[in-house]
Amino acid sequence: MAHLIHRIAVLGTGLIGGSFALALRKHATDLRIVGWDRPDVARAARSSAAFDDTFSDLDTALRAADLVYIALPIGVTLDLLPEIARLAPRRALVTDACSTKLRIVEGAAEVFSQPPAPFFLAGHPMAGRELSGIDHADADLFQDAPYALIGESTGPRDPRVSAFLKLLEKIGARVMWLGAQQHDYAVGLASHLPQLVAVGLASFLYDRLDENGLPITVAGSGLRDSLRLAGSPYATWRDIVLTNRDVLSAALDLLTQRLDDLRERLGSRELEADFDSANELYRLLRGL
Repeated sequence: MAHLIHRIAVLGTGLIGGSFALALRKHATDLRIVGWDRPDVARAARSSAAFDDTFSDLDTALRAADLVYIALPIGVTLDLLPEIARLAPRRALVTDACSTKLRIVEGAAEVFSQPPAPFFLAGHPMAGRELSGIDHADADLFQDAPYALIGESTGPRDPRVSAFLKLLEKIGARVMWLGAQQHDYAVGLASHLPQLVAVGLASFLYDRLDENGLPITVAGSGLRDSLRLAGSPYATWRDIVLTNRDVLSAALDLLTQRLDDLRERLGSRELEADFDSANELYRLLRGL
């Protein structure tokens, strides 16, 4: 299947797009990888080891691409899907790395469903950092990380998808197949909710800083570890929150109820059961 993918166009040369390109550089061979982004970002990416060339003209970047890897914000991706469907070679596989999938799948269905459009496969690498930009890209970012693909894991498979799966295997990703709604619910609880919790706690503490820096001047490494996600910028999360708002709203309601329960148990041994559950989940996470 490897001969089906020779030229790759990465749209978005930041953390995810840059890391994907670097991972291919490290673990795959005989690939030509080009990047596309805003002119200033494309110029910065050109000096990295990730790309053979970078462009700010979409038509030029997509020309002769066998794989189009979209690593852009959700809103930008939705806006560009019609143009990508029009400009990408008919033989190409187009895939995305957006953090929510339902809106992407719906948008792609409108423009990729009629042949001879390229084949579209929605995806989401469960990998990232709180810092963005190609300066923080890492060839091993996808190593042992879950990689969600939207569709069925069984049944006939397009050869282009099989070729892409081979690339994901080479860079060390662990592929899982999910439905779009199933994905958005799961990541809403496991990824998006923790981000909002970190933001809420960090802003709560920031508002209570005194002239001596208390309370955080007495904080140990535990607080820093707990609030790592708070370093992620709003620009990264704006579209994620907007496109998964229903899941997040319901999750926040349920979490608020759990916090109310904890408050009621502060003077009771019943609180131990919550610690036991939390300890067990931590052990499960350590084992993943």
